[in-house]
Amino acid sequence: MSSHLSPRNAKDQPRTRKSSTDSSPAKPSPTSRSLKHERVSRLDSSGAYDREAYDARRENRMAARKKAEEEAGCTDYKKRKITMTERSNERSMLETEKRETRVLQKKISDMEDEVKVQTELKNENQRLKDENGALIRVISKLSK
Repeated sequence: MSSHLSPRNAKDQPRTRKSSTDSSPAKPSPTSRSLKHERVSRLDSSGAYDREAYDARRENRMAARKKAEEEAGCTDYKKRKITMTERSNERSMLETEKRETRVLQKKISDMEDEVKVQTELKNENQRLKDENGALIRVISKLSK
């Protein structure tokens, strides 16, 4: 009867291990602290997973990896070929942008010229209206 109530029964009591160095409260190692901090930083104040922060960290990791690969140099022929193709694409894109810029600048100067012409026409129209009014007054005085 007393054998199943003994303190050695593993089901009844939790297992704990103490050594002589465990007398003071244990401080977490720097690694475990950083892991805990990383886990906590993934959660927002409500405890929910922060997707935007995760995406930002992922983008930072990817950018760092890409930068490291670029600094290490590329020895693979296919990668070099892609890089050259990318450069030619960039050049053609720059040329296209320059061409578009020139076209837009020409359109702007044409529109400015049109505005000047419209202003001149408005001024001339007003002058003709004033002259017409003066002639009408003269004709009405002569007819009296």
